[in-house]
Amino acid sequence: MSGEVFVNFPFIIVALLLAIGFYTIGFKRNLIKVVIGIEILEGAVNLFLVALGYVKGGYAPIYTLAPPEAANPQNMVLPTPQALTLTSIVIGVAVSALMLAFAVNIYKHYGTLDVTKIRRLRG
Repeated sequence: MSGEVFVNFPFIIVALLLAIGFYTIGFKRNLIKVVIGIEILEGAVNLFLVALGYVKGGYAPIYTLAPPEAANPQNMVLPTPQALTLTSIVIGVAVSALMLAFAVNIYKHYGTLDVTKIRRLRG
């Protein structure tokens, strides 16, 4: 039973991070907090991709230094989720920079980061 819980632990953390991220996006009024919520969601998605590619006792997909028992493809870790995660991290950094730049411009223009006040001003 405890081994089964350990295998599902990353997915429980993913669900918790998704809940925190959606809560932050939905119920916080400050734009910086909304950006942080989006970053938490991004982290949850990256953790999910890494957890999907995990193989217990698996070997890295590098054939030059792999031990003989790694010759079986069942023992290799899938490289695709790792590549998707790296791509997601790079795209996430760019999107985060863009969102923070928008937040700075909104603050300069409206003098506030409160979403409800920004909607009321419409200027």
